[in-house]
Amino acid sequence: MLYDTSFHEEEKQSEVFKDDAHETTTFKNNLLFQRIMAVIQHRPKRKASGSRYISNRGKKLQEMGSSPTLPPIGEKKFKVIRTKGGGKKNRVMAAQVVNIIDPKTRKALQVKMNYVVENPANRHYVRTNALTKGAIVETEKGKVRITSSPAQDGCVNGVLIA
Repeated sequence: MLYDTSFHEEEKQSEVFKDDAHETTTFKNNLLFQRIMAVIQHRPKRKASGSRYISNRGKKLQEMGSSPTLPPIGEKKFKVIRTKGGGKKNRVMAAQVVNIIDPKTRKALQVKMNYVVENPANRHYVRTNALTKGAIVETEKGKVRITSSPAQDGCVNGVLIA
């Protein structure tokens, strides 16, 4: 197998492996793999004891989920998703402003987010400034804990921490 390294700076996302019979493209961070694999919200293949369930059917469309959206701090972007039953869900793809409640004064404000300080969901989300429920964000007014799920609710809400 020959390894082709003649790609430009713009094309660094993919690597091309050439063989006599065929040519395949693999993406560095498995983006291609993530799009092909279906996310299914069905019972697991294994029991708590470790033995396998005997599957009597395959995957169904009604059990299909979606890959997690981890919106970063950035220019405001939304995406409208169709849900089961024909409903619509506004998904935040990126946000720059958070709606906060000050518990002392009981006032609601909109302030600009600077960066993610802490994220109990995953410590690596701090590096990417991913907004998830429970993340602690540094703002102009101080630290804010996010109380909404930005990828599902369509807005970023939070409570001011002392």
